[in-house]
Amino acid sequence: MGQLIKALRQWIEAWAGDRHWALQLGGGLITAILVLGSGWIGWLVERLVMLGSPLPWWLGCGVVVVALASSLAARSLRASVIAVLKALPKERGHDLSAAKKKLSWIVGRDVQLLDADGILRAAAETASENAVDGIFAPLFWMFIGALVWQVSPALPGPLALAWSFKASSTLDSMLGYRIGRLRWLGSAGARLDDILTWLPCRLVLITLPLVSQPWHRFPALIQAAWKEGSMDPSPNAGLSEAIFAHCAAVQMGGTNSYGHHLIRKPKLAAQAPMADQKGVKTILKLGFQLELAWLAVIALMASWLS
Repeated sequence: MGQLIKALRQWIEAWAGDRHWALQLGGGLITAILVLGSGWIGWLVERLVMLGSPLPWWLGCGVVVVALASSLAARSLRASVIAVLKALPKERGHDLSAAKKKLSWIVGRDVQLLDADGILRAAAETASENAVDGIFAPLFWMFIGALVWQVSPALPGPLALAWSFKASSTLDSMLGYRIGRLRWLGSAGARLDDILTWLPCRLVLITLPLVSQPWHRFPALIQAAWKEGSMDPSPNAGLSEAIFAHCAAVQMGGTNSYGHHLIRKPKLAAQAPMADQKGVKTILKLGFQLELAWLAVIALMASWLS
């Protein structure tokens, strides 16, 4: 997906130049090609488990399961964040270049001027936001695809919808920045990703406290996270980070630099301690616990539907 986006971007920018309408049109074309194309390929792979498939049923299922797993980023997200933590020196004042390099692979913000506290905050925020983009939103669309199959197995199912979502999410991560030509070129992909992530994000908001906090704290946590996260310019990122911040008791938010442009975001869980290694690992642990809970619920509902 990334290679295709790069190739299409070069072609569109060469044609559109700095014409805003042309960049928006080209961005819409890139979005349509990638999202619809990914969904179509996913639908073709799904045919491997249907009657009349040239493959044995067990082999077709294995291919589809591996393909579904490719749309979930739980393992790679955890590994990438842990790699940043391991690269941090144990003592303050030592060289941070290794940690900054690894952090730059998973965040869009400028990392060169970050100190150790800034690196840890960035790791906490990307672990929180990308848990929704990389784990829970794909799981949600897989479940919706399974429901669609209850209507007709000939329709696009779990893999088609999961890969369509991943295409939208990849577009947003590569082109969804309000700087330079991307302000127009990436608008279609960014808006589509906001739409497709809207409901999964809010489901995480109301389910994360169930696996992390006593029941009596449930209403207060959701209220606080909603109040603070809604102040973020993004309709989803702020809420994602806010609920993890409150459930893990890790302070997030503040000023970030993107392409040398300063973006000020609201403070989240401002009374909590600043992000440290333990806090970042707590966020990863909560994401894993919630993933298991979602998988259990999806499995129960799938068995009931069948």
